[in-house]
Amino acid sequence: MQYKDIPAESLLQIKTLGQLKAAGYEPQSVRQELRENLIRKLKRKEDVFPGIWGYEETVIPDMQRAILSMHHINLLGLRGQAKTRIARQMIDLLHEYIPVVHGSELNDDPLQPLSRYAKDLVHDHGDDTPVDWLHRSERYTEKLATPDVSVADLIGDADPIKAATLKLPYSDERVIHFGLIPRSHRGIFVINELPDLQARIQVALFNILQEGDIQIRGFKVRLPLDIQFVFTANPEDYTNRGSIVTPLKDRIDSQIITHYPKTIETGKKITRQEARMKQGQGELVQTNDIIGDLIEQVAFEARESEYVDAKSGVSARLTISAYENLLSAAERRALMNGETSTYVRVSDFLNTIPAVTGKVELVYEGEQEGAGHVAQVLMGKAIRTQFLNYFTDPDKAKKSKEGSPYKAITDWFGDGNTLDILSDASDEAYKKGLQKVPGLQKLVEKFCPEAKGDEKYFMMEFALHGLAEHSQLSKNRLSTGLQFKDLLSGMFTMPSFGDEDDEDEDQF
Repeated sequence: MQYKDIPAESLLQIKTLGQLKAAGYEPQSVRQELRENLIRKLKRKEDVFPGIWGYEETVIPDMQRAILSMHHINLLGLRGQAKTRIARQMIDLLHEYIPVVHGSELNDDPLQPLSRYAKDLVHDHGDDTPVDWLHRSERYTEKLATPDVSVADLIGDADPIKAATLKLPYSDERVIHFGLIPRSHRGIFVINELPDLQARIQVALFNILQEGDIQIRGFKVRLPLDIQFVFTANPEDYTNRGSIVTPLKDRIDSQIITHYPKTIETGKKITRQEARMKQGQGELVQTNDIIGDLIEQVAFEARESEYVDAKSGVSARLTISAYENLLSAAERRALMNGETSTYVRVSDFLNTIPAVTGKVELVYEGEQEGAGHVAQVLMGKAIRTQFLNYFTDPDKAKKSKEGSPYKAITDWFGDGNTLDILSDASDEAYKKGLQKVPGLQKLVEKFCPEAKGDEKYFMMEFALHGLAEHSQLSKNRLSTGLQFKDLLSGMFTMPSFGDEDDEDEDQF
């Protein structure tokens, strides 16, 4: 049996260097290891980066090519594009266990010892040198680049306490305290947000990437480290905190550009996968695909908005947080009304503004408008866009020979009627309010015949929001919810400053 075919349980029984040699072990670099296991997975048609959606034809093939080329990798992209997640999943391409010299802080290979400690131990004990086994999960190190990171943190420095304890002079290499990078020998080392690393610290990485060794001041020590480096960074024209120095960029073999989801469906997969459903929430709150489309549409609208800084990006965390907030809004309403189950509403979607305002960087015009107003605008545009996927365009319907299907609804509001949809209204009050609007139920039955039960009421509310966004109705924000009324009367309604229960002056 070849060494690579020995099961993990049997490997863990090997305790000495002699037994390891007898098993047929041969040293292998970490990048050879990644390449070999990737080839095996590709041959078996296995999913190499599970749970990474939208990159099947772009980023993942680039990653696979880089690993096959045994390259150091830089993942370049805006925030919230799964850069760190991709790096962490590379762990699965490592062998489950590798042998290390017992007690070594540098994960020394028993057949290729690197540190003074390991060399001395192998020299003194020979085939009786004790061997430990390192799991792949322990071979991954991640460091966030911050301005306070020093060369000593990453590479190492002389340790006066160690020198005093061992009674050694500073010229002895055994007094070195090794940093994160040497202790990641035979593993994967990730530096997140590389441009944030000070230029003089980036220079310290030159030799490691090009020659594979480190140099520590005052010591004539050469350590040919075996490390797979992965860096993540935002585009240089975005970050105002720093940049990647040109010689370092030249030493990184593959630079892979990440991107945001290109379709609503891909965005929904990511959001549903990452959103944390709280205990009991799934049983209490019923949802549908349309509300998911609306949440994803907000992110798409934000990435195209003149109010949002496109260079900073709009993270996928926006939709994840918004979805979690949406479920919590519906859950809160059900709990307050003593209901055992409830169905999401469009008004719940509009209550996710706190999840949006902190996730977008505004340009000057957006700052003038205010984050809350910009969030309302983005949500309104999302409703306007998605409305046309289910109902006919109101502007075109006016010119139709058959007449507008919205006439009964707009006429009712034109007669001075209003409809309040309160955030905390019970399901009974919510449905009763929607039933008051003549023609609304028939509209949904005509355009969405598959909508039944609670979903029908959701679509009835959705239709009102869509008509408001297409300037057929007026939608005003109340302190406790929303109010729909005739467009003309809404334009002439003056805001009341004396009573908080009256309409706010903001319209959206």
